[in-house]
Amino acid sequence: MKRILIISLFAAAIIVFAAVKLMSNKEEAATKIFERDPSTTVLVEVSKPAFHTFESSLSFLGAFEANLQNFIASETGGKLVSINVKEGDQVQEGQVIAKLDDEMILLQIETVQLNINQVKNDLERLSSLKKENIVTNSEFEKADLGLKTAEIQLKQLQKQLKATTIRAPFKGIISKKLVDLGSMIAAGTPVVELVDISTLKLSISVPERDILKFIIGQKITAKADIHGSKTFEGVIKVVGIQADAAHNYKVQALVTNSKEYRILAGMYGSLSLANSTSVNALSISRKALVGSSKNPQVYVTKNGKAILTNFNAGTSDGEFIEIISGLTAADEIVTKGQVNLQNNSNVKTK
Repeated sequence: MKRILIISLFAAAIIVFAAVKLMSNKEEAATKIFERDPSTTVLVEVSKPAFHTFESSLSFLGAFEANLQNFIASETGGKLVSINVKEGDQVQEGQVIAKLDDEMILLQIETVQLNINQVKNDLERLSSLKKENIVTNSEFEKADLGLKTAEIQLKQLQKQLKATTIRAPFKGIISKKLVDLGSMIAAGTPVVELVDISTLKLSISVPERDILKFIIGQKITAKADIHGSKTFEGVIKVVGIQADAAHNYKVQALVTNSKEYRILAGMYGSLSLANSTSVNALSISRKALVGSSKNPQVYVTKNGKAILTNFNAGTSDGEFIEIISGLTAADEIVTKGQVNLQNNSNVKTK
């Protein structure tokens, strides 16, 4: 009893020591993490939205997405005996990505093939005997059914054998390898993620005013922010028929990538469309934008505070962004110094 008590006290002491050590490490780590003092006043530049004329070529902000992106899974289960690719590899359609152990299936196929050969020999013998009325029709039909059953079984095994070889369903780049050599995997287990960016999808939100200017099959020009004024050819593939809460419609274009000016999935871009009329609308400078093109945000100064504010964006000409809703002409928008801000930061304007 005394021994049990001593062991219990010793274990309790270890637990207490570990807890104290963890708390000490947490406090030490916290002292090394830089946190901006929310009471610090940040000097920023601001400007108010103003009316800007967007000329006949309308531009809409968006983001590029991979045209094809999929997790390539195994159709069957088994042990992974080879992986022929690594992350970053370019693969072609039909190229072998990985291989599962197929030894047992090959043995089963060999057994079934021997069985088929035996049944065929039996059928030849029974066919001769049938002509002499030595065997009945039912005996012959039973053997014939056995042959057909074995042939079906062989086809099933051949399909299983084919499934042990995992091939790329389309050309692309291996962006993730999800299993390791020697892993036991089940049917449906993803092996790699394959991404095709030879063409990309550029998705934009179009206000109600402009949606009827888009037609499926219509040719457009696109730009990627990272490549400046370089243009890319594309075609409209999707025109939404249902508006979101802000009365914007989804439009999607397929854009051909370039080897020289490469676009990666997730990069920001814009879609340009020829238009017969100019648009004069309340706008802000694009350099004020801090959110993504799908969720545009800016900092609005109010009572010495920077308030992170969502707004609905319309057309853009690369320098200015149209305001559909969410901001007014009286708002003071931060155009310089956003990198030092967070919501409700104290600010002072130049």
